[in-house]
Amino acid sequence: MALAPDAKGRSRQVVIQLIPAPFSQGWVGNLRKLAAAHWWDGLSVYRVQDNWVAQWGDGDNEDKAKAKPLPAGLAKVGESQYTVAAPTQENLFNAVATADQSRWLFDAYAPHTGFDHGWPVGLDKGRTWPTHCYATVGVARDLSPDTGSGAELYAVIGQPPRQLDRNIAVVGRVIEGIEHLSSLPRAPGNGVYKDAADRTPIISVRLASELPADQQPHVEYLSTQSASFARYADLRAHRHDDFLKVAATGADICAIPVPIRHHPAS
Repeated sequence: MALAPDAKGRSRQVVIQLIPAPFSQGWVGNLRKLAAAHWWDGLSVYRVQDNWVAQWGDGDNEDKAKAKPLPAGLAKVGESQYTVAAPTQENLFNAVATADQSRWLFDAYAPHTGFDHGWPVGLDKGRTWPTHCYATVGVARDLSPDTGSGAELYAVIGQPPRQLDRNIAVVGRVIEGIEHLSSLPRAPGNGVYKDAADRTPIISVRLASELPADQQPHVEYLSTQSASFARYADLRAHRHDDFLKVAATGADICAIPVPIRHHPAS
C-alpha cells in the first residue's frame, strides 16, 4: 500500500502479509479481488484513533450517493469463520519441545495460546483463532451479523485490543511501514476525521505478485518450531541482563512478536 508522501515529500509504503490458510480465507479472497481491481486506489486512511487503530477504505461509504461501488463477486463470510478447527497440540505449541512454554505464556483472553506456522493464535474447546496484536490487520464491520467484506480495513496501532479476538476477522499483519500508520494525526472521539482534507490519500494498493520482480518483497520468519525461537521467546518473557535487574515472570502472546526479515529473492 503506497500512501501519499509525507509533509517532507518522503514516500510511505506499507507492506501487509496476508494470513495463510486455514484462517480467514473468505475475507482474504475478497482482499485479493479488491487489490486486483485496484479498488483502494484514490481512497484514504480516514480514521486514526489514539491507542486503537488506523482504518482505511472509502471514507464516504456511509453515503450511498458517494460510496465507491465494490467489485463483483465478493464473498459474504459468516461469523463461524472467525475461528477454525484447532491443529494438533504439537503443531500449535510448536516450541514446547525445546522450552517449557508454561514458563512464559500467560493470557487473559484465551485458555491457551501458541504459534501456528509463525502466527500468534488462541485455542479453546477445539477451536483456534488469530490474535489482535500490534500491527494486526483486521476487517472493519457494522453490527453483528455483519462481518465486513474486507473493503474497509484497520491496523492496530496501540495496545493490543484482544477483546476483538473471535469478534472480527484478522486477515494479516503489517510487516513493514507500520510507522506510517501509527504516526498519523489522531482525530477525537472514534478517530474519524470530520474534514476530508485531513485524510491520508492512498495512491495504490497492489498484490506483490503484480509488482515488477525487482520490487516484490521477499521475507522470511524465524520458525516457531525451532530451538532458536524457543530460546528467543524464553528471553522475551524472562529477560535478565545489565539493564533489567528484575526479570518478568512471563509474557502474553503479543509480547513475543515473531521475528521477520528480508532475504534475497531466489
